[in-house]
Amino acid sequence: MSLISEPIASFSPLYEQIKAMILASLQASEWLPGDAIPSEMELAARYAVSQGTVRKAIDELAAQNLLVRRQGKGTFVATHQEEGWQYRFLRLEPDSGEKLQLKNQFLACEYIKSDEYIAHLLKLKAGDPIIRIDRVQSSAGRPIVFEEIWLPEGRFKGLTLNALNALSGPMYALYEGEYATHMVRAEEKIKAVLANDDLAQYLQVPVGAALLSVERVAFTYGNKPVEIRHARYDTADQHYDNKLN
Repeated sequence: MSLISEPIASFSPLYEQIKAMILASLQASEWLPGDAIPSEMELAARYAVSQGTVRKAIDELAAQNLLVRRQGKGTFVATHQEEGWQYRFLRLEPDSGEKLQLKNQFLACEYIKSDEYIAHLLKLKAGDPIIRIDRVQSSAGRPIVFEEIWLPEGRFKGLTLNALNALSGPMYALYEGEYATHMVRAEEKIKAVLANDDLAQYLQVPVGAALLSVERVAFTYGNKPVEIRHARYDTADQHYDNKLN
């Protein structure tokens, strides 16, 4: 006797469906970073669901740092323009416990063709146009970070070295304000490396000095990779602080 398996129906809870609808509105820039979204009551009426269902959807988006609740003010789209969010992805902290203040010096902003590795990470084709940026960041007059950054040219067209060096805030705030690109999450690979001649010059350390290498892929809405950073940190007086939940 043969047995015929019955198909298993897929089911998505209602709050997950509402969460997806809100996320779609964020992706479509209906509400921009820093904007207040409609109230739970308004969203409940819009989607014809209970206010509790909307609240649960918003709770999950807030837990993912896509939305921010403010007591007595409402719910807002997260933004890297705010002081508390500007360096959300930066995990470098001074051993002294003081707040890290970094000064940028952009060395290069070049329009080049992507190699296979960068194209793979950015989900492009090898040879597609990209932007490559070199940056040194200093603390108290001492260089402690050297970064190479790669961006897809199509999304960040027109970016120049002069615009970068005129920047007073973080790059992610520039991405939001000028290119409608909000970074929502990142993946990192970390390992110890030794300073070669170039890194020793950029970071003013001896050749062979121990550095921390961090390769980050940052994503915008829809899980789209839009930036790669390869940073080398001088951690002689700093440490990499990562809080795990």
